[in-house]
This record gives sequence, structure tokens and C-alpha cells, in this order.
Amino acid sequence: MAIRLLKKEKAVSDQDAKTLRNTVGAIIEQVRKKGDAALREYAKKFDGYELPDVRVSPEEAGRAGDLLPPKVREELDFAMKQVAAFAEAQKSCLVPFEKELYPGMKMGHRVLPVESCGCYVPAGRYPCLTAAVMSVMPAKVAGVSRIVVCSSPGREGKINTGILYTLHRMGVEEIYCLGGAQAIAALAYGTETIRPVNLVVGPGNRYVMEAKKQVFGACGIDFLAGPSEVMVLADDTGSPEIIAADLLAQLEHDPNARGSLVTTSESLARRTIGAVEAQLADLGTADVAGLSWKAGGEVAVCDSIEECAAYADEYAPEHLEIHTRNPREVMALLHNYGSLFLGEQTAEVFADKISGTNHSLPTGAAAKYTGGLWVGNYLKIITHQESIDRRTTLMLARYAEVQAEYETMEAHRKAATIRIKRYSAE
Repeated sequence: MAIRLLKKEKAVSDQDAKTLRNTVGAIIEQVRKKGDAALREYAKKFDGYELPDVRVSPEEAGRAGDLLPPKVREELDFAMKQVAAFAEAQKSCLVPFEKELYPGMKMGHRVLPVESCGCYVPAGRYPCLTAAVMSVMPAKVAGVSRIVVCSSPGREGKINTGILYTLHRMGVEEIYCLGGAQAIAALAYGTETIRPVNLVVGPGNRYVMEAKKQVFGACGIDFLAGPSEVMVLADDTGSPEIIAADLLAQLEHDPNARGSLVTTSESLARRTIGAVEAQLADLGTADVAGLSWKAGGEVAVCDSIEECAAYADEYAPEHLEIHTRNPREVMALLHNYGSLFLGEQTAEVFADKISGTNHSLPTGAAAKYTGGLWVGNYLKIITHQESIDRRTTLMLARYAEVQAEYETMEAHRKAATIRIKRYSAE
């Protein structure tokens, strides 16, 4: 049985959820009705700036690299290369096929990209420079012909220079300085300036996630993700200082972020709590990370690694680090996580920034039924079949006739019967 040493979760009330739903619904409706005019109104209301032109010019995007330090450009170029390589490797696993699965009946599928996608790149509390890379690069590898990006303006009323540099380097031609629920509405339904897209992807705050939920159906979405989560699963070999640093790295994302440690060592658990408090005292983002730790921090002690794994599987965290003697043995026990990090040498922040696996991942236990953003989100697996032998056609038609008659689906039965009559006569 797990012993919780620290656990505080902030529940979302039904009233808060209703208010969020209604607020976002009203924004979406205004964008649908008023188009660009609504975008200008919300830019002034929420972001505090006048919107001269929502679209970023190629010239402005092209100048972004000149404003970045060379080391930042080098890091971003490396990140783009890594994310592209990982997406290419994933895509290679998805291949079209056609096979005669029954004599006289060919079946198969094609793997095709969606025609257009909208990538939302948040830049609220922190401008995460590789957020654009994580959503755009897999789309390019998939072969999406039209990629649209919306990114919220910073304090100066324009897209962050680092984000703009990556978008230009990746060849994105449609870039809009636009954030929040109104950006999602514009991508889904279109305005005078922005043509609607088939798919909307990317992380964002609760308003963005609620907007994605409400526009689903008008377009596709990747998945819904809430505040960031990290869990560390450790035995007595874990380092309290390293674990504390990795927990705080995620907790500084958002006051509602969650950081957890599950371990077989009560000594490690207590020392990690102390290390978190000590590091918070000297952390520049302690105003955010400290709130997260108090509201959503959790430390649990279990009797065995197997129980730790079961605990982690039930939690289904966005990020899961394994700090044990034999991390790969523990991996075999796990089924539910957004992304896994084996051994203390493998920091979660590597994936957040540059290593290549996607950092847009499921939260709130959604890892029980989905993985993170990947090249497959931008691809459609569409099937086909062809009956090449009339004997096979007759056999299938007779089966279909029997079933349709039992179901009282008269038109279905007749569609089968007409073939039986024609091909039996021939």
C-alpha cells in the first residue's frame, strides 16, 4: 500500500468549468460571426495591443535569425534536425499495403497526409522556442501541403523572435500573430484573412484546450492536454537533488502543474522533499514552481518496485522518469505514460527542448488511451478493397444478403441480391 507523504490537488469546480465553457463558446461564436473584426477586438482586450495585420510577413520572419544569438540559432537548428529525424523514423513504420486476404478479394490501405493543419504555438508565461518545432516538423515530414501557425504576441505585440526564426527555417508561409481561444476558432472556422484547416494541433492554456474541445467536428484535433505533469519512479539509488531539480523543471511551467515522486525508499522520499524546498529558496521561478509544489506536489512510498509501477500506471503521467538500478526492467512493467525517460542521465528537459521525441503529450491520465503528438496525427489511414473473382463476389453477396435480411435492412439485402442474380446467371 502506498504511503502518501505529500499530496495536495486543486479540484476544478463545476461552476468554474461551466464559466470556462461559456466564455470560450462566446469567443468562438463572435469569431464565426465577425471574423477579423472579432480577432482585432480580442487582441486588444486580452493581449493589450492593436492588430494592424494579423499575418506576419515573410520579410519579418526572415529577419528573425539576425536578432538571435548564434548559440540559440545553433540549438534550434539541432532541435529541428532531431525532431525531423525522429518523425521520419516513425513515419517509416506506417506503410501502405494491398493483399489478397481471401482468394479473389484484395484489400489494403493508403497512408495520406491531411491537406491542411493549424499549429498553435503558445508563448504566454514563457516563450517555449521548440513548441513550434514539435508541431510543425512532424507535419512537414507527413507531407501536409498547407501548414498554418498561430502564436500569441509577447509584451511587444509580436511573435517571439526565437519562435519566428524556427517557423521561417521550417518554411512556414502562413504565420499569424494570434493567440487564445480566438486563434483556435479562426483556424477551425476561418475568417476573411485565415482559411480554415482540417486539423488543429498544439498545446495551450485551459482556454485553448476548451476551444479545441468545442471546435472538434468542424476540424480534427490532436488531443486535449492540461497543465504539465512529471512523475519520478525511484528506488534507494535515486539522487534527491536530481529528482528535486527534475520535479521543479516541470512545476515552473504553470501554477497548476503537477510533480510526483513514487519510491520504495522513505528516506529518499523525505530527503527529496527537503531538496525541493531547498532548491525553491534559490529558484528564480519559485513564485510559480512553489505554488505548483504546494498545490499539486506528491510523494508516495510503496513496498516494492512492482507496486510503484502499478501506482504510476494508474496515475498515467505525461512524463515519467525511471531512477532505479535497472530502468529497462521497470519499463517492462509500465503501460501508461506520455513519454518515458530511462535512468537519471536522461533528463526530461532534454525532450522538452532538443532531443527529438515530441513534448506535446497527454495529461490528466489521458495516457491510458493515447500517446503524444506524432507524425501519425497528420496522416490518414484510408482503406480500399476490390473483388477480382466473381465466385468471391457471389460468396460475399450471399453472406451479406443473409445478414441484411435478418437485420431487416431491405435496401442492403437488395444490393447483395442484385449481384447474386447477375453473376449467378453469368
